[in-house]
Amino acid sequence: MMRSLYSGVSGLKTHQTKMDVIGNNIANVNTVAFKSSSIVFSDLLSQTTQNASGPNALTGAGGTNARQIGLGVKSGAISTSIATQGASQSTGNPFDIMINGDNFFIVNNGSENFFTRDGSFYVDAAGNLAMTSTGYNVMGWGVDETTGEIRQDTVTALRIMSAANMTYPPEATSQAYVSGILDKNDTDVTSANGKVINLNFYDALGYSYTAKLTFKQSADENEYSLELSSLLDSEGNEIDITGVTFGTVNNTQERPVTVSFNSSAYRWNGNQLQSADGGIIYADLTAIFNAGTLRDRDEVVSIGGTDMTVQEVLDNIAAAYGYEGSTEEFLNLFVYDETNGTTPVSVEQMLANMVQGTGTDMFPSTEDSFEADGRFFDGTTITFDGNTGNFAGIGGAATQTTAVLGLSALGGNFSDITVDFSNVSMVDNKGTSTVSATSGDEDGLGAGRRLGDMIGVSIQNNGMIYASYDNGMTKLLGQIATAEFANASGLEKQGDNLYSASLNSGEFDGIGVDITANGGYMSTGQLEMSNVDLSSEFTEMITTQRGFQANSRIITVSDTLLEELTNLKR
Repeated sequence: MMRSLYSGVSGLKTHQTKMDVIGNNIANVNTVAFKSSSIVFSDLLSQTTQNASGPNALTGAGGTNARQIGLGVKSGAISTSIATQGASQSTGNPFDIMINGDNFFIVNNGSENFFTRDGSFYVDAAGNLAMTSTGYNVMGWGVDETTGEIRQDTVTALRIMSAANMTYPPEATSQAYVSGILDKNDTDVTSANGKVINLNFYDALGYSYTAKLTFKQSADENEYSLELSSLLDSEGNEIDITGVTFGTVNNTQERPVTVSFNSSAYRWNGNQLQSADGGIIYADLTAIFNAGTLRDRDEVVSIGGTDMTVQEVLDNIAAAYGYEGSTEEFLNLFVYDETNGTTPVSVEQMLANMVQGTGTDMFPSTEDSFEADGRFFDGTTITFDGNTGNFAGIGGAATQTTAVLGLSALGGNFSDITVDFSNVSMVDNKGTSTVSATSGDEDGLGAGRRLGDMIGVSIQNNGMIYASYDNGMTKLLGQIATAEFANASGLEKQGDNLYSASLNSGEFDGIGVDITANGGYMSTGQLEMSNVDLSSEFTEMITTQRGFQANSRIITVSDTLLEELTNLKR
């Protein structure tokens, strides 16, 4: 009778333990990545009152089973449903990560590694990826500086927002290409100024510049020069391009041109360029030349009582001959001076000769035009196939498709740029050219860039962390490592959604694994919910309550029997 009392007590205790397990599960129904537990019972040691006996062949008696009286129940095992995946909860936070698979995140408190399925992370003040609940650092692998690839070694804290990662270094432009259609009937192409295209590029410090490149047609309509006409900084200031070359100059001349003098607006009076009525003096050659040498372009001289720079005087002369805005083009035209026979001289030299009285007066007030043989190309020569319109080579070499813009001659942080012309064609496009220049090759390599500031961080499904920058670049910052165990159920709970390895779970090797190695992956902007099934828990609660109630009745009935036994004395 006393045995039934103690059996009832053991039943009460074990069912209370089961109720504790159920209560803990229900309490954590909304805990991130919580894994529910379950308990199984096993009976206690049984008291044997008679051992089992076997059959007796001599007497013909059969065997008997052992007579055993159980002494109650105990908790057999409490197991965690750690392999059951919880449902996903969308948060929209890029640092909330859910593991799909059997792996675990690795976190560290500064001295010891723990494991968790809780992927609610944030970036702390030191730039480390850490758990929001504990502040423990998320562990992973860094990037090999030599290869730029992930180096899977002993896990370390992922410091994704270090000072080095907040910016992306600038790079000088080293490649460019020209593409599109160059229509020979385009009025810009046939004009004295030529067809201008812009090439935007960067120096080694990330400063931006614009190279103005000009296509000009030669005597051969299938041949063009492409010259660097000017170089501007980001504020539009012109940079001296003395010494800069563009490809190989082969001294091919432009086709002859007729230069017209606007006699209805201007007239020459000796060495003075005046308005047609003689009222305004625009230029005086004796003021801008000194002993046959042109004065400094920025020097101020007096022209008819008005102060002008030498450059402004030259601009006035060019405008009178239809070259307004193209003064250099005008001054570099080659003409024949009767004094020099068949040797061509530039317009600038002709002006100098006139002042000294050694040249023919090429600007008589009675004539409104003169013939010029153009000027020698000072850029690279682009040739097209007259039959197909396709690009046919550079500088007369059919196999040559690139030319080098020699900006390194400027020194400082400038670098040479190799320009590819293989995608240019010369076909009819109704008089409109679409030709343009783009930095970088066709794959975008060598385009150069300015200094970039970090504007975002993204985490891929394999745990790789990339930063994006406002200069269009991305950078691999590291990879979140994961741990896997031979028996994940053998992990020991440490609170705060953390687990630690035990003898029965298997050891962590300190390196970890790529989550995709076994088909797992990470989902960003999501968290794993608790895998507690409330319907199952409430069902278990009912059976537990009834079990507890039945065991209490055993004690009550046993007590009644004892009471009847004590009443026998009366």
